[in-house]
Amino acid sequence: MTGLRDSALPHLDGHLASSDPLSPFAAFHTLGAVPRRLVSYDAVDQWEVETRRLPPSLQKLRRNARQFAEQALRPLALETDLAPHAEPGHLSPQLQQLISRTGRAGLLSDMLPAPLGSGATSRFRHPIVLQQCLRVEELSRVCGGLMLLLSANVLGAMPILLSGDTSAIRRFLLPVFRAQQRGEAKLFAFAITEPGAGSDAEDGHGARHYRPGVVARRDTGGWRLSGRKVFISGGDVADTLTVFAALEGEGMESWTCFVVRRGMPGFRPVRNELKMGMRASTASELEFDNVFVPDDHIVGGLRQGWALNRATLNLSRMPVGALAVGFAQGATDIAFDFATRTRLGGKALIQFQEVQLQLAQMLAETSTARALIWQSANAWTPRQATSSICKFQATDTAVRVADMAMDLLGNHALLHANGAEKVFRDARLTQIFEGTNQINRLAVIEDFQDALLARASDPATV
Repeated sequence: MTGLRDSALPHLDGHLASSDPLSPFAAFHTLGAVPRRLVSYDAVDQWEVETRRLPPSLQKLRRNARQFAEQALRPLALETDLAPHAEPGHLSPQLQQLISRTGRAGLLSDMLPAPLGSGATSRFRHPIVLQQCLRVEELSRVCGGLMLLLSANVLGAMPILLSGDTSAIRRFLLPVFRAQQRGEAKLFAFAITEPGAGSDAEDGHGARHYRPGVVARRDTGGWRLSGRKVFISGGDVADTLTVFAALEGEGMESWTCFVVRRGMPGFRPVRNELKMGMRASTASELEFDNVFVPDDHIVGGLRQGWALNRATLNLSRMPVGALAVGFAQGATDIAFDFATRTRLGGKALIQFQEVQLQLAQMLAETSTARALIWQSANAWTPRQATSSICKFQATDTAVRVADMAMDLLGNHALLHANGAEKVFRDARLTQIFEGTNQINRLAVIEDFQDALLARASDPATV
């Protein structure tokens, strides 16, 4: 009779109701108090399970980021994805309002604790890269383009922070942070890529053979920058840009980081690319026509740009992996929602175990990528190999999970309103920027080069 009674309770085909005596939820509750504390658990979703494992300050960060993404980004996501590409330097009123709202919420200036920035002091017991990973995942889960519009700001500010130059931090970072917290739509941008060099700006061997495109020529009291940068996220709307240029007559080893302000004579955004994904954020081509940059706008000193560039990438590649996890989670959420709402032959799709198997695989791949990111980002000193592994592993996972979601949705996946095709387009871009995944794989080997050479030269290993 018990079996018959419990079989009538809500359950999925092929599964028992959670209150059935043979369900683990019910069975574990019959154990004694001590073993129950070891093995019994509540039926909550995976996001809640993982959030509860975080320290309290990071739990709060993750919950606040999800709430902000749902309230501020969700209503704009599909609309801004369909909007025509903006003219260089133009921000729609909607996006201006979003940037202002994000700044007032403290999500643009939280790289430093209050009062220098907006981050809660308690969070800085934990690495800044882990904090950024938690935040960008929640934003990208809702919209990749809006996430990039807001998060490229961190990338642009990072060289100034990493320089350790207190004067530069005081003059360039803190005033913008305060303006952002007041609701002013001000952003940073990071400018390394040039028309003739994508990966050459991120790989030492390629840089050794590359002829720099943006060159700084000495002038009285400063430098004159000439050349072009391309694919710069938010470069046309940023107020402050960290621009990397080689010194005249020298190679990439002379790369120097210059702070360029919007409105400097000779600097102008030339055009914005027509993009496949992350369309709410621009990818801009920038022209530097004899732009004068004073000496006090150099960050970290002459010829320190290459070190600042590589250090910035080591920090940023894990958050790129995290935003890819957000895409994977977004695709998984869409698939679960579709499977529970859509009926086939009078049954919800979720009742079919073939569908359950695919959903479980999507959930497993997403959770595995997230675990890699969280474990890696918990280190205070990001290693290049670890950062690159996070980047290519998570971004490849995101594309694979998004593809699985489209397979599950079938022809419904092609409908913009469902969001699956948008997630796929957004996720595909992550395999290319912040160093292509091929370059990131080579970066892993570069980190292990000395150990590999030592092993190769040891006769005992032959």
